[in-house]
Amino acid sequence: MADSYDYVIVGAGSAGCILANRLTADGKHSVCLLEAGPPDWNPFIHIPAGFIKTLTNPRVNWLYEAEPSHWTGGRVIGVPRGKTLGGSSSINGHIYNRGQRLDFDGWSQRGNQGWGYADVLPYFRRCEQRIGAGDDTFRGRDGNLQVADLDYSHPLCEAFMAGAEQLGIPRNPDYNGARQEGISYVQRTAYHRRRVSTATAFLNPAKSRPNLTIHTNALATRLLLDGRRAVGMAYAKGGPGGPAVEVRADREVILSGGAINSPQLLQLSGIGPADLLRSLGIDVVHDLAGVGENLRDHYAPRFSARAKNVETINERAQGLNYYAEVFKYLVGAKSIVNLSPSMVYGFWHSDEVARSNDLQFIFTPASYKLGVHGLLDDHPGFTVAAWQHRPQSKGWVRARSADPFEKPIIQPNYLAEEGDRRVLLSAMKLARRLMHTEPMQPYVDYEVYPGDEVQSDDELLETARQVGNTTFHVMGTCRMGPETDPTAVVDDQLRLRGIESLRVIDASIMPAMISANLNAAAMMIGEKGADMVLGKPAPEPIIVPE
Repeated sequence: MADSYDYVIVGAGSAGCILANRLTADGKHSVCLLEAGPPDWNPFIHIPAGFIKTLTNPRVNWLYEAEPSHWTGGRVIGVPRGKTLGGSSSINGHIYNRGQRLDFDGWSQRGNQGWGYADVLPYFRRCEQRIGAGDDTFRGRDGNLQVADLDYSHPLCEAFMAGAEQLGIPRNPDYNGARQEGISYVQRTAYHRRRVSTATAFLNPAKSRPNLTIHTNALATRLLLDGRRAVGMAYAKGGPGGPAVEVRADREVILSGGAINSPQLLQLSGIGPADLLRSLGIDVVHDLAGVGENLRDHYAPRFSARAKNVETINERAQGLNYYAEVFKYLVGAKSIVNLSPSMVYGFWHSDEVARSNDLQFIFTPASYKLGVHGLLDDHPGFTVAAWQHRPQSKGWVRARSADPFEKPIIQPNYLAEEGDRRVLLSAMKLARRLMHTEPMQPYVDYEVYPGDEVQSDDELLETARQVGNTTFHVMGTCRMGPETDPTAVVDDQLRLRGIESLRVIDASIMPAMISANLNAAAMMIGEKGADMVLGKPAPEPIIVPE
């Protein structure tokens, strides 16, 4: 006999951990949470700079790969995704960035009732425990998730921001407040020298509840269906090769596996584009064309320079200096071990006439060996990366076979749309101008990559083609939309179209890309989705003047 619960949640990631907390809070409902990866015991998860290790660790990272394409120069690009309690919130760069009002108002205007900025702002606030300054109209103070400012400054960061101001980009004390545009040090989900994941913030406080059961190393293999109703989930206990186990859901099954795993699991269960399923030998239960489509990601080339007259993170991470930094971290002093991969965030526009806040750039006083993910240069250096906020190029996620243990086909189609290339060019030119402002001149020795010889638009685009990379912001593959949208997978209550008692609640439901890293919005989706599952009325919208 299969164990039975009110709700079965697949995926203990950014949304899944919040769902597990909220659905069990009143003690009325039983919940089973399935996570394909192990518990979050790996110490590198919890040390802020440990992201360098988790990015390549197959124990806590799915280590997916995107298919080659023309605008990636035929390269295979890695697609890291978290595979542990906390999901990608346990391995990401711990940046907290919600996005713009325009993003969510755009969701609403597409026919998704209740998803405008005024509607989602209460959920951002509910989730958050803002540490530091911020307007409480926009910021939460009582939530589980601690969000703090980076408490580490650097002369290069100060010079970079001063140079941005000279270009007309203002300092912004809170890019998660009234406006996003401007430049500042990052806000992040790290506090007191520890990462704050959704596992530590939301799941840990709920673990002792008798109505919550958590199974780790439990790889979901297919939905259990009774006709057109989801009734449970099959999973491999211990991962591939492990015994097959079933759990039943008396009320609902909730997929929170993320933009790669949720559509793959639907396809393996016979829900998706009929032609694809038949080609894989999978019986078609429900022909739903949008499952796995609409994949988008932010694509970023980077510029790097050799620095002079200043010490950078590169030198602090080498030899005896590194051990000194570890010691400082252990005793609570400021240390590079407590840093995020990016220290400064900026938001600006590609068109001086339209002035739409459509691009983002980041700065860090460190540089990396070209083509080697996370491997620091052995000379002083710094890096500027830039990308387009709202790419129109769309790709897909498709099961490679009927085998649930085989990784899916991932094709983001980076830069396929001409408009994306135009905005990215503007972003790259801005990145270069920011490297060479007057306040930066005392510290710039020479541009290492792509180098001063690369100047024309065609040469810059070729640079993007040869070295651009993911920013780890995949979304949209189970897109939310009205009945009139033929590519919609879920409705605005996150219910899967055509199948009863099944919802998708994660970043895959995003109908359009937001102007941000995705973790904050994925957590908001978890908060809002929990209210929908429980049938709770949404909080009053927060109407703020533009």
